[in-house]
Order: sequence, then structure tokens, then C-alpha cells
Amino acid sequence: MEKATSSAASASAAAPAKIGGGGSRRQSDLNRSFKLAIRSLLTSCSKQELAKAFSKFSNAEQESLHRLFIQVITSLHKMVEDEFESLCLETQVGTALETVEQLVEEQNLDPLFSEKSNIMDAAKSLSMEKKNEIHYLMGMLEKAEEQNRRIRDRVELLKQKMPDDSGISVVMEKFKSGNLSYGTCSNGI
Repeated sequence: MEKATSSAASASAAAPAKIGGGGSRRQSDLNRSFKLAIRSLLTSCSKQELAKAFSKFSNAEQESLHRLFIQVITSLHKMVEDEFESLCLETQVGTALETVEQLVEEQNLDPLFSEKSNIMDAAKSLSMEKKNEIHYLMGMLEKAEEQNRRIRDRVELLKQKMPDDSGISVVMEKFKSGNLSYGTCSNGI
């Protein structure tokens, strides 16, 4: 059973999934590193360690617990890997890594580029682009909020300028009753 846990963990760590939909070397390196890290964090304990921890249980119960433990660890590995993959897709890690790889490749091919750029420079450049994009979007949001505020103020002003419907109703009723009484008086003459 111990070998089954180890082989399940190493099989899940050996199969590199593509992060963010791409297949670059940097993506596979990141994926491999992540899987090695979770494998070391989620190591299984031996059957003997489990038996020692649950010494008051019968052998059959200990065996069932060990099988359940293996299933839980295997499932946990899969869930953590799936969540990592989902986060990488959501945050577009693959796209960022592909951009970094493309920048490095372009710099390697450029004979005029004498000073090699490192990963930190590329990351700084990407970070600056994202910050600029955030500032732009924040500005757009502020403009939209300001426009909404102006529209609300204008609607409120129009509401205040509109005559009161109840006042108009009273005047109309008086006018109607005056006309009715005028008609009855003239018929009586």
C-alpha cells in the first residue's frame, strides 16, 4: 500500500500539465517545480506509522484506514494541482511566461543587444505595463462614476423643477367646478 501512495504521488508529479493553455519551457518548469513542492508537502506515512498511530484499532480497521488515507492523499494531490492550474489560467500566468520567453528569445537573436536582460527586468517591464493598465482602468472608472453622479444630479434637479402634480390637480378641480357652476347659473336665467 505504501508503494501505491508513492507511485500515485510520483505519477501525478511526473505528468506535466500546461499552465494557462500554453506549452513553453518556463511553464513546464513552473509546473514541475510546483508538483515537486506539493509532493514533498503531502507525503504519505507508512502503513507501520499508521498502525502505530491507531494501535487500538483492529488490523482490518487499520488496513481500511490506510486505504482511505491513500485515497485522500491522492485526491488531495489532484485537487491542489487542479486549483493551481485554475489559478494559473485565471491570472494568465501562461501568457506572462510566454511574453517573458518571447522577450528573452528576441534579445538573444538581436546582435545589437549587448547587455543581456534578466528575468527581473522582464518581470519589472510586465509589472509596469500592468500598473499602467490598472491606472488607465481606474481613470476610466472615475470618469464613469463622475458621469453617473452628474446624471443623478441632473435628474434630481429636473425633479425639483417639475411642478407639483397635487397643486395642478387642485387648480384643475377648481377650474372644472367653476365651469360647471357657470353653466348651471346661465341655464337658470
